[in-house]
Amino acid sequence: MERKYNKVLPFIVFIVLSGFQFIGLAAFAQGPPQRLPLPPIPIKGDTTHTLSKHFSMATAAKIAPDAKGFIQRWLVLEPVKKEIVRNNIFTDNYLRTTFSADNFSVDYTTIPKNGETEKIGTQELKWYALDSKAFNFNLYHFTYALNKPKYGILVWLVTVINCPEEIRNVRLAAGCNSGSLWWLNGQEALLLSGDRDMIADNGTSARLTLKKGKNIIRGAVINGPGMANFCVRFLDEKGAPVKNLSISYE
Repeated sequence: MERKYNKVLPFIVFIVLSGFQFIGLAAFAQGPPQRLPLPPIPIKGDTTHTLSKHFSMATAAKIAPDAKGFIQRWLVLEPVKKEIVRNNIFTDNYLRTTFSADNFSVDYTTIPKNGETEKIGTQELKWYALDSKAFNFNLYHFTYALNKPKYGILVWLVTVINCPEEIRNVRLAAGCNSGSLWWLNGQEALLLSGDRDMIADNGTSARLTLKKGKNIIRGAVINGPGMANFCVRFLDEKGAPVKNLSISYE
């Protein structure tokens, strides 16, 4: 009996080791979660400070989302300067309190005009209607181009989503550095608190309805040290990007 076991033992060891090898290869093949590549930040020697490097001035013509459904057209307000030394302070309560205190309008369905100015505290800030050349909107590139503060900032955002028909059961999906809050048609849709990296679809809202005609997205992104940028799109019930819509800034 012992002799028969000794003959079988090498085959058992071979099968076990092969199994471990297969599991290891499968895990390696699966790999870590994929991140969409981000454009590089400006190098230290870049002193051009021009918006046209990463953005285009938006026109009156409506545009479609990109091939993956990301919204690239935004009205962006120059940054509200904030004294923020670390990003781990962005709790739910901190974000809601700060966004309420430094708000440009209590009407969350208002659409600012391109080029007009707002006064928040003692700061006079201007709106820009821009199309990002990337799937995300990089606020570091925006503030760098305007020679404005790049760190310790709060940035307000607005865009208009035009739908040819009502679209039910969609989710607003967003990613940002670091904290943000998003509203759809005047109602809070998604809060991203804490110190985050900009990962696509890092947070998704509950089910929403995009009404026929105009839908207004408002966003607020806040960041201390480090780069600030964001991306937004809508996903349908199956998790596929919603693309049967157009985007404008008025």
